[in-house]
Amino acid sequence: MFNVGADIMSMNEVTSRDMALEIGRKGHAAFKRIMDLPFPTLAAINGAALGGGIEVGLYHDYRTVASSPGGCDLYALPECFLGLVPGWGGTQLVTKLAGPKVAVDLIIKNPLSQNRMSKSTDVMKWGLADKMFHPQDFYNDSLQLLIDIITGKEKIEKKQADPKMSDELYNEAKAFVVSKVHSGAIAPYRALELIKNAASWSLDEGFEQESQALADMIMANQTRASIYAFDLVQRRAKKLPGRPAGVDSIKIKKIGVIGAGLMASQMTLLFLERYKCPIIVKDIKQEFVDKGLNYIREQLDAKVQKGRLNASDAKWLGQDLLSGTVTYDGFEDCDFVIEAVFEEMAIKQKVFGELEAVCKPECLFLTNTSSLNVTEMGSKLKDPSRCIGFHFFNPIAVMPLIEIIRGEKSSDVAVATCFDMAKKLKKTPVLAQNAPGFIVNRVLTSMTDGVLKVIDEGASFKQADEAVAELGFPMSPFTLCALVGPAITLHVQETLAAAWGDRFSVHPGLKKAVEAGKKAIMTFQADGSIDVDPEIAAMWPKQGDKKFTDDEIREAVMSRVCLEMDCMLKEGVVASVKDIDTAMIMGAGWPFFMGGASMYLDQTGISKKVRGANFHGADPFAD
Repeated sequence: MFNVGADIMSMNEVTSRDMALEIGRKGHAAFKRIMDLPFPTLAAINGAALGGGIEVGLYHDYRTVASSPGGCDLYALPECFLGLVPGWGGTQLVTKLAGPKVAVDLIIKNPLSQNRMSKSTDVMKWGLADKMFHPQDFYNDSLQLLIDIITGKEKIEKKQADPKMSDELYNEAKAFVVSKVHSGAIAPYRALELIKNAASWSLDEGFEQESQALADMIMANQTRASIYAFDLVQRRAKKLPGRPAGVDSIKIKKIGVIGAGLMASQMTLLFLERYKCPIIVKDIKQEFVDKGLNYIREQLDAKVQKGRLNASDAKWLGQDLLSGTVTYDGFEDCDFVIEAVFEEMAIKQKVFGELEAVCKPECLFLTNTSSLNVTEMGSKLKDPSRCIGFHFFNPIAVMPLIEIIRGEKSSDVAVATCFDMAKKLKKTPVLAQNAPGFIVNRVLTSMTDGVLKVIDEGASFKQADEAVAELGFPMSPFTLCALVGPAITLHVQETLAAAWGDRFSVHPGLKKAVEAGKKAIMTFQADGSIDVDPEIAAMWPKQGDKKFTDDEIREAVMSRVCLEMDCMLKEGVVASVKDIDTAMIMGAGWPFFMGGASMYLDQTGISKKVRGANFHGADPFAD
C-alpha cells in the first residue's frame, strides 16, 4: 500500500463551510511544499494509491510505480463516486500533467463505472509515472533512479501535455455523465468544469477553485448520504450483521448445482473459482448439461487468454473438478446443493424432494429464487431446516449482493453457512425473513407501482420515466422493465399483489402488453426518440388528466418506495433500514449519493410525510 487518502468518515465532523474550505486549502498548502522544494523529489508508488494518495504523488518531480500483480493494482481518484471532487490538486495536476482526456477518464469515467480501478500499466500509459519497477526490488530501484537523476546519469524526458479541453471532449464527457447519473449527482459536473478550466488557471488559482468546490460538496446532502452509504458497504456489511453468533458453519468440500442454464452456469463458475472443490451439475437433458459445462470452460479459457488464470489451473478447475450428469448419482456426498431451475414452486419442491432422498442429512438445500416463498418451498421436506434462500443478482460476476432468505424453519447453521459462503465468494450478504419479493424486488416493484400510478393519473410515459431517471438511478424504470422483461415484471407484481393487495396490484395495461408479446413498454420512435410503444399506448387503460411537474412525479414515486420500506421494517422482513439500503446499493446499483434510499427520503422530507418520522435519528452511523 502506498497511500489510500483521507478518511472520508472524518467529513462527518465538519460543521461549517469555512471548516470545509480549510480542508482543501490546508491540503493544497501542505502538498505544495513538496513541489517548492529546491531539490528533485520522487514518489515511489509501491501499492494502492487512492484519492489524496494519488494527489500527493502528483506534487513530486518524478514518480515510479510497482508493476502488477503485487504492485500498484489499485490506482484511483474515486471522489465523484462518493459525491465529492478531488480536492487536493487532482483535477488541476492530472489535467496539466497528462491532459484533459486522462483527467476525465480517471476523475469522472472510472468512478462512475462502478468505481473502476486502474493499474500500473495504465499509469505509465497516461504519463503519470516515469518508470515501472518489479515489486521485489521496487524501493532500491526507485532510490537508484533518483540518485541517477541527481548525478546526471539518467535523464527523464517529460512529455508536455496540452491541458486545453476541446469542445468535442467536453460534450462527450458531459454526455457520459448524463448517461450515468442524469442530473442526480452534483459532483461529476463540478469536476468536469474544474478540468475544463484548468488550462486557463494558474496552479494557485486552480487549487483555490478546487478548495471552493470541495467545500461545497462536503456540505451538500449528497456527500452526507454518500458517506453513510460508504460506511454501510465498507464497515457495517463486513461485520456480517444478521449472522447467528457463535454458530459454526458447514465445511464445504463438494457442491451440487441443479440446472445448467446461464444463471446456474455463472454460479458454478464462481463456486469453482472461490472454493476450488468438486462440483457436479445436473439438468434434465445431456445437451443442456454439455452446453452449461462448455460455457464454464470457455469462460475459464477466456481468463487464461487475458492472463488472469494459468492454463493448468483452468484445466484443473474445468476438467478435473467439474462434472455433469442427468441423474442424482454423485450428489450423495455434497455439502450443499443450490437449485436454479424454472421459477415455479412445484418444480422446485420436486427437485428438493428428490435431493432429500439421495443427499446426506446435513447437506443444505439452497434456492436461487427471486421471489418465491422459501418456507413453502421447504415445507414438503422431512427436514425443512436445511432449506434456505441464497439469491444472486445478474450478472453474478459483477453484482456484489446476495440476499439470504430465512424461511420459518431454516436453521441457524443454514443461515451461518450462507453468510460464510457469501464472504468466501467475496459477495455482500443481506439477511431477509421470508416474504414475497424479499428486499430488492419488493422495493423496485413499489417504484414501478408508483410510476404506473402517476401515469394512470395523467403523466405521460416519457415524463414519468425521465423524471424518475433524473434521480440518478443506473437505469430508468422502463429501461429496467425492458431489461428484465415485462413478463417478469408482471410475474413479480402478481406475487406481491397476492400478498399485499392493499398496496400492490396487477396493472391491466402491463398485463395486456405481456399478452401481446411486447418486450418493452418504451421503444425507439421513427424520429430516433424514445417513447411509449404506440400499440401499448392504444391498449393502455384510459388515463386521467392530472398535470404533474417532474418534482411532483419524483415525490409521488419515492413516497411509494418510502411506504414499502416502512412496511418491511414493521413486518420484520429486515432488522434495520440499513439492510434495505445496503441491498439497494449492492443489488440494484442505487447511487451512493442517495444513501441507498433512506437518506434521500429523510433529507427531502418524504419520510416524515409518509411515516411521520425520519428513518434515522441524529446519528445515522449508529449501529
